[in-house]
Amino acid sequence: MEMEIPMRYGFTTGSCAAAAAKAAAYMLITGKIKNEIEIETPKGIRYHAEITDIRRSETAVSCAVIKDGGDDPDITTGAHIVAEVSRIDGGIQQKEPSVHRQKSTMDGSMQQKGQSAHLQRIVIDGGYGVGRVTKPGLDQPVGNAAINHVPREMIEKEVREVCALTDETADLLVEISVPEGETLAAQTFNPRLGITGGISILGTSGIVEPMSSRALLETIRVELNQKRAMGYSIVAVSPGNYGLDYMKRTYGYDLDKSVKCSNFIGDTIDMAVENGFEAMLLTGHIGKLIKVAGGIMNTHSQEGDCRMELITSSALSAGADADTARQILSCVTTEEAVNVLKKAGLCEKTMELIMQKIMFYLNKRAAGKIAVACILYSNEHGGLGESAGAAELLARLKEEKR
Repeated sequence: MEMEIPMRYGFTTGSCAAAAAKAAAYMLITGKIKNEIEIETPKGIRYHAEITDIRRSETAVSCAVIKDGGDDPDITTGAHIVAEVSRIDGGIQQKEPSVHRQKSTMDGSMQQKGQSAHLQRIVIDGGYGVGRVTKPGLDQPVGNAAINHVPREMIEKEVREVCALTDETADLLVEISVPEGETLAAQTFNPRLGITGGISILGTSGIVEPMSSRALLETIRVELNQKRAMGYSIVAVSPGNYGLDYMKRTYGYDLDKSVKCSNFIGDTIDMAVENGFEAMLLTGHIGKLIKVAGGIMNTHSQEGDCRMELITSSALSAGADADTARQILSCVTTEEAVNVLKKAGLCEKTMELIMQKIMFYLNKRAAGKIAVACILYSNEHGGLGESAGAAELLARLKEEKR
């Protein structure tokens, strides 16, 4: 029996930034070269990082850690996460959310001796290739570098550890940059989220779990949070780009107002409820949403694939004969199945029954906590059906926050 080889986890951009910042701080304060460094991730796993691209001047030190995403297909793998650390001369003004103050004496003994304790500042900001937040509802306020709060805490913790070991009390500026960041950002959700100029420095556990769905779910959550923070009470959702394009092409609905939920239809309903949305309009291709007609709320093929069986059952209820049922069951794609239904004159009735089943399961998941409507389409034939209330929700969506 073949042994399954465990997949290798990687480390987040937040872990890389913290490691680079720690090494740069050490080199600035001690004047010694540091070619490797170790930090502890929030997950409790130690990260031993190699340090590269070391540059030193009289006032600053910068170095990089090359991002390793492990066996996860992470577009930032190979990117240089650079940290530059310098002492602040008192003339630098920073936004308060980026400034972290802490007494330079750990036990307050200076105060006990009647001396005033210096509140050491660790100022964290983003440089080239790190995005800047331009819309509300994200982890950082508008205007801040897109360095999320956990990576900020990690950076501060590691830099303060160096300061404590070396008795450094000066205020320090830590600037994180990513030379490849601007190019990489075009392949991320950042442009949709209103993060301009580069990638985000992310991570909650400090490690990248291979093939984890957590990152996708968190992205959906962030998009929903942002839409709610911007004042939307209704959210338009689609599993993928085709659905978003269909909304734009057919109804003239702005793609930037929509949320892409991938395969996580059930989870997206749950998160929309948590965010306090009044209603949700789901638009999807027959190939995805037919699975919802069978109660499948994660439409990934690994979770279940009974598309032709579900179409066939509704077709039979609509009056299809045995030969038509056999033709549908032998189809490879749902588009092909729709063609069979069209030729048999059963498409409209079958889609009506499918929509009823889809809405049964969507409403069951929503549990009366949010109004849900649905639009179903085919690439070849366009609109196949829409639930009661879909047109009204679409009209409200087009008017809201115009």
